[in-house]
Amino acid sequence: MGIKSFKPITPGQRYKTVSDFAQITTDSPEKSLILSIKKSGGRNNLGRVTSWHRGGGHKRRYRKIDFKRSKLDIPGNVVSIEYDPNRTARIALITYADGEKRYILAPDKLKVGDIVKAGEAVEIKEGNALPLEKIPVGLMIHAIELKPLKGAQLSRSAGTSAQLLAKEGKFALIKLPSGEVRKVPLNCYATIGVVSNIDHMNISIGKAGRSRWMGKRPNVRGVAMNPVDHPMGGGEGKTSGGRHPCSPWGQLSKGLKTRKKNKPSNSLIVKRRTK
Repeated sequence: MGIKSFKPITPGQRYKTVSDFAQITTDSPEKSLILSIKKSGGRNNLGRVTSWHRGGGHKRRYRKIDFKRSKLDIPGNVVSIEYDPNRTARIALITYADGEKRYILAPDKLKVGDIVKAGEAVEIKEGNALPLEKIPVGLMIHAIELKPLKGAQLSRSAGTSAQLLAKEGKFALIKLPSGEVRKVPLNCYATIGVVSNIDHMNISIGKAGRSRWMGKRPNVRGVAMNPVDHPMGGGEGKTSGGRHPCSPWGQLSKGLKTRKKNKPSNSLIVKRRTK
């Protein structure tokens, strides 16, 4: 993977960088695995905006990803590595021995022609999915289930991976990309390797219009508003707010802990994420 920069013949290209897309092998998705997406613009069923700064953006089609890896002990051939507009990682089209096709999250070193497999007794190699109890301690893993058969929930974005630290009783200790150490049941599945598109974090958007292509609308600072619109608005000249940073409804936005104190999964967190 690499990053491509531009000779700035326009102001918008001066700081713009994009992926070189070297890993991608085709630009046409598998038609049987795509769905249409209806955009909401951040509005609920009453037409009111409940998620700010959403709207517009390029039209997309959803690719159905196999997060459960439920084709056990059936070898699958990697047919193509593809771009997915709905996520930061690349996806891989797999054709299984029985003829079925599925998309999976592509690990970093997966190539066309490789064979991947899921099951309890499969080989320890990138792209294969196994229960945590069958994975050697110390390996880097991704697409981790939190509950058996629910499907992957952890470590799914580009360039991320978690590390299997230990196994204690019915649980595995996993260090997540955030630094949090968490217990996960040993019968949950995970995939070996690091998620593809590692350089995604180094890409510079370059101009405001590119954010609009992604469906992200402008975010106006509270201190730039009037007092009627935001608690931090108003004042003569430029001010820094005159109070602790907060949302338009007065909810503190820096340092306030919003996680429920009696959340059931609190007992599974061994070490909180690093700041």
